[in-house]
Amino acid sequence: MKIAKLRLGRWVSLVLVMQMLWTGAAVAAQRATEKAPPADAFYLRPRVVILSDIGNEPDDQMSFVRLMLYSNELDIEAMIAATSTWQRTTTHPETMHAIVRAYGRVRHNLMLNAKGWPTEKQLSNRIFAGQPGYGMADVGPGKDSPGSRALVKVMEQKDKRPLWICIWAGANTLAQALLEVRASHTPEETRQIVSRLRVYSISDQDDAGPWIRREFPTLDYIVTPSLPNSNSYYHATWTGISGDFYYRNCAGADSSVITHQWLAENIRKGPLGKMYPKYEFIMEGDTPSFLGLINNGLDGYLRPDWGGWGGRYVWLRPYGETHAIWTQGGDEFFRTTSQDRVIGVDGRAHVSDQATIWRWRKAFQDDFAARMDWTVEDFAHANHAPELVVNGQGGTAPIEIMASVGQTITLDAKGSHDPDKGQTLRYQWWVYPEAGLDGTHGADVSLTRASGTRTQVVVHSACRQGWIPGLVPCRGAGVAHIILQVTDDGTPPLTSYRRVIVHVTAENAGNRGASGGTK
Repeated sequence: MKIAKLRLGRWVSLVLVMQMLWTGAAVAAQRATEKAPPADAFYLRPRVVILSDIGNEPDDQMSFVRLMLYSNELDIEAMIAATSTWQRTTTHPETMHAIVRAYGRVRHNLMLNAKGWPTEKQLSNRIFAGQPGYGMADVGPGKDSPGSRALVKVMEQKDKRPLWICIWAGANTLAQALLEVRASHTPEETRQIVSRLRVYSISDQDDAGPWIRREFPTLDYIVTPSLPNSNSYYHATWTGISGDFYYRNCAGADSSVITHQWLAENIRKGPLGKMYPKYEFIMEGDTPSFLGLINNGLDGYLRPDWGGWGGRYVWLRPYGETHAIWTQGGDEFFRTTSQDRVIGVDGRAHVSDQATIWRWRKAFQDDFAARMDWTVEDFAHANHAPELVVNGQGGTAPIEIMASVGQTITLDAKGSHDPDKGQTLRYQWWVYPEAGLDGTHGADVSLTRASGTRTQVVVHSACRQGWIPGLVPCRGAGVAHIILQVTDDGTPPLTSYRRVIVHVTAENAGNRGASGGTK
């Protein structure tokens, strides 16, 4: 009987292993047929359109105030007041105008701290009302709106940069614009226009999102598909912005910087800060849609699986969708998932989709607070983020390096500095193991030193081990993302980043021990 049980146990183990292999093969086959888009070319100022059901609850207004404080880093092409499942028959562009007027009152002070701020008039002229009704029932021939017409005009612009459409509401104004584009352009012209679009939707807040994804399958779309209600919000990545209290899904996050008290002390100051209301459910649920577009050196907007302040997503086809999109989920065997493993403020490791956002929370909240200070302080009395240099390369673009197994790569941040006199910089280098794995696999690398201006990356293998070591052989090149994180000691402390992407060639590559350089 014991022998029979032993044989049965071995047989079950073999079946389980075969099932895992088959599942891995199925995932690989799907990824082979639905290859993730390549990373976009680096560009400093992303083009942005906002669709917001502002006026529904305070969080849209909160996000809009933050948007104004980053308007010098974004080319905001249009801001469209829209409907949603929460606000079906009205739009509130007047609230956008009120916030822009408050921005106009502090723009002079903002100009003392940084360049590139649009004028109040420029922003005001880009505010429109979208579809006045709910969902696809208000989409069709003859149902264009000022918002849909403005969106078509922006979409038709001959600009090489992608156009980011950040949806904080229902998507029916985008659906109307796409319908108008398809009706007035050739199929090839429509394809080219759609190829330049990047959509980040805060879940599906009407029935237009699924229609858009079916009708325009090549559209680059970030979303966790959902019913047009709040039943799935708990699981959504974007709740990592502040889901601690209401959704109770951010274990390990620093909750101290999203409380009403912290916001009152750090954000509600000056004419623009006074436009920042108290939240009812969570703080700024829509902000992740543009937070990753900010020019801080993480460059997560170049490809959503890289990760950044707006979270991290993977390329796969969710159940019920006709094709792959940037979404949540993934292959646990090789950890090619939308989850990050992060050490929380409690000292414990936490693994979740929300962690891909809350891991950066202290930094992006301090950055927000510093920019609100810019509205009331001059340069000498406010703080400004460090400016980083890696291996002699300034700026914020990612640095890509080709390496082979056994190679040691030197990374040096000499030349990095802080624009504020007398501040000390704290350097931290770390490997982001979950980043950039769509279409490839993670390389096994380690750092010789985590702090200080200089580190060395030791390349051990082109492949990290899967859940069962040795079960799947290592084949082909791998990738490793190294993040340099530099924080000053100002008030509030500000953090800048630089991403180094190491492409590791196959195991039998030569040049062992050689010093790496940038491509």
